[in-house]
Amino acid sequence: MKIKLFFTAMAALVAMSFTSLENRPWELLGARKINYGLDRDEITVTRAEGVFSAVQLRIKRSPINMHKMAIHYGNGEVDEIELRENYRAGSQSRVIDLPGNKRIIRKVVLWYDTKNLAHGKGVVELWGRH
Repeated sequence: MKIKLFFTAMAALVAMSFTSLENRPWELLGARKINYGLDRDEITVTRAEGVFSAVQLRIKRSPINMHKMAIHYGNGEVDEIELRENYRAGSQSRVIDLPGNKRIIRKVVLWYDTKNLAHGKGVVELWGRH
């Protein structure tokens, strides 16, 4: 009986730890209107925003073909992340976990292209999770 109670308690703790990771709040770090054709844009993040464990891109108004992104950290390190995905308006990228867990982000550089002129200029939002 004690063993069954122990395993039940352990399962509950594990479930709570996964739930708490997913429920951490997201914060908007910046946004850019995207231009037509092949382009490169930067989203600057101020140090006042704090440290982050993950980032995500959210696409608004118009589709975009995202090639890659480079995350520049406060300590000077840079991570290049290949995305190579077409995002429709209203969609979002996968959650990108940052190495080393909590990191200060100085800026994010995005490389993309667009072809859809009918929907007007789109917006790329950068969100961070503490």
